[in-house]
Amino acid sequence: MSAPTHHDDRATRHAEMGAITQRAAIASVATATLLLIVKGFAAFHTGSVAMLASLADSGLDLVASLMTLFGVRLAAQPADHDHRFGHGKAEALVALVQVALIAASAFAICWRAIAQLAGAQPIEDIGFGIAASVVAMVATAMLITYQRHVIARTGSVAIKTDHMHYQSDLAINAAVVVALVLEQQLALKGADALFGIGIAVWLLWGAWRGSTEAINQLMDKEWPEPKRRRFVEIASRHPELKGLHDLRTRTSGATDFVQFHMWMDPNMTVAEAHDVVEDIERRLAAEFPGTEILIHIDPEGQVDHPGNPLVEADEIAKLKGSPA
Repeated sequence: MSAPTHHDDRATRHAEMGAITQRAAIASVATATLLLIVKGFAAFHTGSVAMLASLADSGLDLVASLMTLFGVRLAAQPADHDHRFGHGKAEALVALVQVALIAASAFAICWRAIAQLAGAQPIEDIGFGIAASVVAMVATAMLITYQRHVIARTGSVAIKTDHMHYQSDLAINAAVVVALVLEQQLALKGADALFGIGIAVWLLWGAWRGSTEAINQLMDKEWPEPKRRRFVEIASRHPELKGLHDLRTRTSGATDFVQFHMWMDPNMTVAEAHDVVEDIERRLAAEFPGTEILIHIDPEGQVDHPGNPLVEADEIAKLKGSPA
């Protein structure tokens, strides 16, 4: 029986990371459900716009968490006949739907807050509202701690986005407590509605950030330059690699994809060239686990597209010419 290759390791890691992200998504769904119930009772008893805004945010959290669960489950599926690059972009598609829901909720909260300012409806049972917010903060902090551990292991974009959203929830719940105290204890009328508007603006900002990352994935945006440089630097350590060009990178869900052309000695046999490519792939896989790598071999000095620096520029030469 042949020994496992780095291709087998990649498939195993993909399955393992998929299981971890799915558990994190289930934890997120459970937390959002708990917060929705607690804040629903609090919003009913207090009549607070800030609490209502926080309730709406938790409702969106539940929808977003369910969609995240669906997205990471679909993204964890291996490549099939119709999806040879896998299903990673499901996470980005789910994120765009979440953004639309968040934006609609934020505008609804603003409208309710303006009506509250005009009507000056009093807030009742402030203690219930504060207690609900404290419970929400504790539960959210526990979830964030767990998500941070999952992100460190998997690098999942979906969980990372969910993590950022729940981080904002801590600030939102703290704002609700402040709003309730200012409105009732210090008799600062309108504070509750103004905090509700502030929360809505915060939600819109989060929606904008989430949409940017999702669109970048769907548009196959290149890796950040430091990550690209590190990839080239590791590849360049192999003595048989004479040059590297037409480097293309992208990310889909939690999976990275890279393809490039490399110059090699034109006198090598096919078998020798194959062994070199396998060795380079192993070295890169050790530094960039789970990355799909596609390498095209060119004889040293081969130029297919003269005058096109985007394709023909030697990345190794650029690396050596860049400042340390």
